[in-house]
Amino acid sequence: MTQQDLFKLKPVLMALAVSLALTACAVGPDYVRPQMEEATMAPAVFKEGQNWKPAQPRDLMADGKWWEMFNDAQLNALVAQVDVSNQNLALAEANFRSAVALVQSSRSAYSPTLSASAGASRGRSGSAGSSTSSGTSSSSSGSSGSVRNSYTFSLTAAWEADIWGKVRRDVESSQASAQASAADLAGARLSAQAQVAQNYLQLRVLDAQQQLLDDTVQAYQRSLEVAQNQYNAGMVAKSDVIQAQTQLKSAQASALDNGVTRAQIEHAIALLVGKTPASFSLPRSPLTAVAPPVPQGVPSMLLERRPDVAAAERRVASANAKIGVAKAAYFPSLTLSASGGYQSSTFADWFTLPGRVWSLGPQLAQTIFDGGARQAATDQAIASYDGTVATYKQTVLTAFQEVEDNLAALRILEQEAAVQGEALQAARQAVTLVTNQYKAGTVSYVNVITAQATALSAELNSLNILNRRMAASVLLAKALGGGWDGHSLDDLGPLEQQSAERARGLKENAALR
Repeated sequence: MTQQDLFKLKPVLMALAVSLALTACAVGPDYVRPQMEEATMAPAVFKEGQNWKPAQPRDLMADGKWWEMFNDAQLNALVAQVDVSNQNLALAEANFRSAVALVQSSRSAYSPTLSASAGASRGRSGSAGSSTSSGTSSSSSGSSGSVRNSYTFSLTAAWEADIWGKVRRDVESSQASAQASAADLAGARLSAQAQVAQNYLQLRVLDAQQQLLDDTVQAYQRSLEVAQNQYNAGMVAKSDVIQAQTQLKSAQASALDNGVTRAQIEHAIALLVGKTPASFSLPRSPLTAVAPPVPQGVPSMLLERRPDVAAAERRVASANAKIGVAKAAYFPSLTLSASGGYQSSTFADWFTLPGRVWSLGPQLAQTIFDGGARQAATDQAIASYDGTVATYKQTVLTAFQEVEDNLAALRILEQEAAVQGEALQAARQAVTLVTNQYKAGTVSYVNVITAQATALSAELNSLNILNRRMAASVLLAKALGGGWDGHSLDDLGPLEQQSAERARGLKENAALR
């Protein structure tokens, strides 16, 4: 390139220098994490717990295997299958990979585009002429032309300078969206794990309930035999036998009905671990899982691990960046393009120096009138941002509510379990006393039925409370984003003691009957 050519390119080079200097600009607001209003401010302490501090949502941090706190090997094995076979998790993982690809797509706008083209054509050009004479008019036309060949080859490069930060805002938005997608993936994993744990623990409580009902059927069978013997001896009326038969059949029906619920829970677990119900089964087993105690002061910083809080906060950041993308449309765009190649009428001279062609120059474009389209796009971006802020704040409030709910449930259910345990012991003693009195002929069979029904109800209520406490423990772990650190605690707490007492109580109840 000659010095004259360089002089001609001086305006282009100056435009390039100016565009590079302006690329430090970026229109639109810089992101600031939304703050909770005073009316909805996160509390310094929880109503159901002390020494908690307000959570500050942040990106996800690595969580431990919180389900291992229940100390159940079968549960551990089931949860491990979630990462391998759960289809909802597979969908979330695919969405995350798609979001990562969009980040790369946005970043590609930083680089120039380079295209190449080559072509060969053959054509003819024509010409026409006319003449007139005096007194008469006549015309003649003729055409002549030549057939020509044309061979072309060119390389074209174009780059749009990111003067107003449109590309950077777009990359910022896609990165935040990808981070939100990563949080969604973590949320899907946590949700599936919690569902497996909750369903499994309920299944084991149903197994304990089935054992209770089976023992009750055997006890009622013996009571029927006692009533039948008393009737045969002429000591009681036929109605006692009929009442005993009715009570026995009702217990048998309850035992069968318990199997329906257990089958449905087992099918739900199969779905969560990615298997068909026909190929999955869990044999009946006594309840061995124990729930960890809740420390007196669990810091609310654990809420920072909640995937839904992190995802909501990242979507706010993404929406904020899209405002800058919309506002960048108000400003002109500067595109620098260059092309070069060869053009010849003969194939032999195609790539020779005389056939060389090239061009280089900037292009400045600005939309003058668009009927309000840019303003509408900006308004839509701002409205979308306001919506994500509201969603984020609602997610934070919901997180605190879920923690409060389950802390309250564990506290109250612990008290209820203690009272119910006392009622259960009294009901068992009443069954023993009334049964002996009936055998001695001092009370009617109605007293026996009443005592047995009260005892069975107390047993079932105890199991129901245990199931609710187990579920509350799982939901609290989920609400805190994946458990809590309880390794420093010295004792197992009342929940595990209740589980052990439940196992002993079943044996004692069977012995009484």
